[in-house]
Amino acid sequence: MKHRNSSLGIRWTALALLAAMLAAFTGCKQESSTGTDTPRPGKKLVVGFAQVGAESDWRVAETKSIKDEAAKRGIELKFSDAQGKVENQITAIRSFIAQGVDAIILAPKVETGWEPVLKEAKAAKIPVVLVDRGISVSDDSLFATLIASDFVAEGKMAGEWLAKKTGGKAKIIELEGSPGAAPAIDRKKGFAAGISAFPEMKIIAAQSGDFETGKGKEVTETLLQQFGKEVTAIYAHNDNMALGAIEAIKAAGKKPGQDILVVSIDAVKAAFQAMVAGELNCTVECNPLLGPAAFDAVEQALKGGTLPKKTVVQDRVFEQSGAAAELPNRKY
Repeated sequence: MKHRNSSLGIRWTALALLAAMLAAFTGCKQESSTGTDTPRPGKKLVVGFAQVGAESDWRVAETKSIKDEAAKRGIELKFSDAQGKVENQITAIRSFIAQGVDAIILAPKVETGWEPVLKEAKAAKIPVVLVDRGISVSDDSLFATLIASDFVAEGKMAGEWLAKKTGGKAKIIELEGSPGAAPAIDRKKGFAAGISAFPEMKIIAAQSGDFETGKGKEVTETLLQQFGKEVTAIYAHNDNMALGAIEAIKAAGKKPGQDILVVSIDAVKAAFQAMVAGELNCTVECNPLLGPAAFDAVEQALKGGTLPKKTVVQDRVFEQSGAAAELPNRKY
């Protein structure tokens, strides 16, 4: 009897050890990883999108493109509107990391200040795809890729168009974008390059309108009070500021598009309407419909595929003369 009890005890001990091993193995399998590991079949992809805000028609169109594409692909999108504040974007990214999203799409407000939070995303194995604006970091492995237009080229196209239109002679107000933002920095640099061969193309005043219609109007009103008799052209880093400038020109008793030429960047529908009205002379395209390319990049990154560090979106110049024909084709 004693021998039988001993045998039973050994059997129960062996069974207990086997059960423990199976539980440990099962527990390991149940843990889900994020980042470059491909999500399990049937698992819904979850992506966080840290947007700058809704300061312009262009930004609204970009947000819609990304939301629409997420819905089309059956991806759960966690969206954050930073209302123009970098600190809100950083908080949103940390929240996405805490929630264990599969990937993050970031439209950075400014170029600098991203390394700490992107290091946190990298440590969590969550790939980050940048859209429309680049960043300045010491380690470019902190983001998977950047999908954006060439802002320097856009500014240069605007400058070259204005130089040709004016015969190389103009006194210009430059309405700059948000300080520290990649498009503001690069569009300024590109415009300067575009007019550099024309010594009589002079920027007599430059001030930030923060990419907003209201601020564009306010800044233009102030600068026209100071330099009104001299100004022959306005270059705005985006269409919304140009639209604000047009209102300020009217308020000053002058005709936009005639007394003062206006050139801007983005090519949103409202800019084409202003060209049809004869009030805006030219807009350089910057395509905001980045949703398909952004999610292609997300899916490629999650599969561990190789991505270029930057994909450049090709843009065009649109003049007032062709605005009416192009207006029905505008999707944003």
